[in-house]
Amino acid sequence: MFTPRELALERGWPGRIEGDRVIQLAAQTLQSFFTGGGKAREHAQFALADVDLRPPVLHPPAVRDFMAFEEHVATARRLRGSEVPKEWYEIPVFYFSNPAAIYGPDDAVPYPVGTQELDYELECAAIIGAEGKIGGFTVLNDWSARDVQRAEMRVGLGPAKGKDFATSIGPVVVTPDEFDGNEGEMVARVNGEERSRGNLRDMYHRWEALLAQAARNTILRPGDVIGSGTVGTGCILEHGDGRWLQRGDLVELEIEGIGVLRNTVS
Repeated sequence: MFTPRELALERGWPGRIEGDRVIQLAAQTLQSFFTGGGKAREHAQFALADVDLRPPVLHPPAVRDFMAFEEHVATARRLRGSEVPKEWYEIPVFYFSNPAAIYGPDDAVPYPVGTQELDYELECAAIIGAEGKIGGFTVLNDWSARDVQRAEMRVGLGPAKGKDFATSIGPVVVTPDEFDGNEGEMVARVNGEERSRGNLRDMYHRWEALLAQAARNTILRPGDVIGSGTVGTGCILEHGDGRWLQRGDLVELEIEGIGVLRNTVS
């Protein structure tokens, strides 16, 4: 999704990037583009330098975020003095995030009230297309207020307000014919300093398993977001150094084959 800079559209238009140009597609949203079979008439062309990229899906029907990387789960559990439960290896588990708190590339993400431990999480996301299949992949930042989350998790209902305030996706959606989500170097930088590095190949639960679990006893709709969960080393919590995000920090998450998702904490 993109908007000509001079128009500053909130939702924007679907477009296809070709070199240094963006070609507008005859669809209202990415969801409608996928529902139409991933084909649409082409309209105007714009220079990529003259547009702003918007969230690929501004209001997803649902956001499901899994925990597919063993290293992340094991490290987070170890910091809490526990081990990975055997059930984690048996079924991919997810939580629902907030479809009303979606941010796109270069958006400012407000620092949430009530936390002193703001964290990024380096993830990949599949965007559901037609017939419950993957329409494409993008970068996902599952922002987390760790102190809020820590208190909530003691109750046993899983993360809620600790992750309710923001999820960033973008900068683009790459279709499976160009990127299959099985491999790609993943890097996180804060103010230009590399803080995390991993690879999609290290997913314990693969995309097929995530989709099967997400679709069980329900229907996946075009525009649904399916998060991979955090890659190993992919958040401040895992490092244990207490270098939490502050207002003004620039967070860049990059996945080889997709691009860089940038956000500033405001």
